[in-house]
Amino acid sequence: MEMSRENTVITLTERAASHVKRYLQKQGEGTRLRVAVKPTGCSGYQYVVKPAEQTNDKDSVFESHGINIVIDSISLPLLAGTEVDYVREGLNEGFLFKNPNVDQTCGCGESFTPKQINH
Repeated sequence: MEMSRENTVITLTERAASHVKRYLQKQGEGTRLRVAVKPTGCSGYQYVVKPAEQTNDKDSVFESHGINIVIDSISLPLLAGTEVDYVREGLNEGFLFKNPNVDQTCGCGESFTPKQINH
């Protein structure tokens, strides 16, 4: 597992970090959050956010506002440069991903099509 603080691929806003800290404390999981993408939805990929119960050699860890963010090697290029915020709008609340790698999002906003990424 690679730990990087200087070349941060993903960041949390202070509001998102505060929400994540409260959530992880309730779960009893410490301060590690897994952020990933999975193939699904009408546009191709969907974000996954959950406590990082386990890590492996192919994971990278980035620190933002005291939260260690774990990203697997497949999700890493699709999340590079992403800022994660936590927003409340009316009765809805949730994470808002500002991802420079997104080409299009679906109408419901639950999935996205990535730009072509050169490896």
